[in-house]
Amino acid sequence: MKRVLKYLTTCAALVMPGVAPADEPVIEAVRIDKVGMVWNVHVTLRHPDTGWDHFADAWEVVDANGQRLAYRKLMHPHVDEQPFTRALSGVVLPDGTREVFLRGHCSVNGWSDMLFPVTLRP
Repeated sequence: MKRVLKYLTTCAALVMPGVAPADEPVIEAVRIDKVGMVWNVHVTLRHPDTGWDHFADAWEVVDANGQRLAYRKLMHPHVDEQPFTRALSGVVLPDGTREVFLRGHCSVNGWSDMLFPVTLRP
């Protein structure tokens, strides 16, 4: 039953963008810019951070197969700054990559089930 509920919650989140299960980090916006041969990734994320015991502590860029392409560690809670934007520069993506997906990580609940798709524009 727990697995079915998680599946239904994930389906609802995909149908209703910006809606996620309680305490899951939600990526609200992404900007990816190509600079020379690398990419700069800017992610706006929302999470009900309560302090050091429960906060959004990372986000990642993955390909269509779920392989990690980039990772950004978030070093502290953002209790009074919601949503917040953090960037990662110098990301190298495999040649021919046309779409990536981003997801957030919570220090308590782990990786979000919601993927934020981004089509790359060279």
